Amino acid sequence: MTDFFAGDPRTNRERMLAGDLYIADDPDLEAASKRAIALAHRYGEVYATDPDAARPLLEELLGSIAPDAHIRPPLYVDYGSYITVGSGTFANYGLTALDVAPITIGDDVQISPQVQLLTPTHPLDPSQRRAKLEAAEPITIEDNVWLGGGVIVCPGVTIGTNTVIGAGAVVTKDIPPNVVAAGNPAKPIRHL
Repeated sequence: MTDFFAGDPRTNRERMLAGDLYIADDPDLEAASKRAIALAHRYGEVYATDPDAARPLLEELLGSIAPDAHIRPPLYVDYGSYITVGSGTFANYGLTALDVAPITIGDDVQISPQVQLLTPTHPLDPSQRRAKLEAAEPITIEDNVWLGGGVIVCPGVTIGTNTVIGAGAVVTKDIPPNVVAAGNPAKPIRHL
């Protein structure tokens, strides 16, 4: 078996946070992921009857969330702790935010149902995939962005301030500020 990390003394978490290849099913990372899954599930359960009582669970789950930001469950995360949510932001039902790398969501962002923010990447080399290696690239959603229903944002993407992403778009590359973008792959179709 190939030792992909020969001479690299870092832990898998350290490699992950550096954006380098790491082994995702590392026991330390699995424990952190299980904690996040349990908190997200509990958040959804409590929210159903008392959204105010659920808020501390969301604050415990995420790296940071502004006091006036709101996320409707269900919410799906890898760790939660690498997600930052700005002031006035609203996320509707079914947000999937896989935060293997940081996900930064700015102020006044509107996230429609079933949006996916996906930071993980997987090697093209079959032997590395078989060895369960992965990496990740951060996602940044700048201020006053609107993500339409079912939008998928791929690893390493930044979406500029005031931009609107049309429903069902797959965002594979950075999108500039002040545009409407749509399609697969998403491309600017109009300036605002």
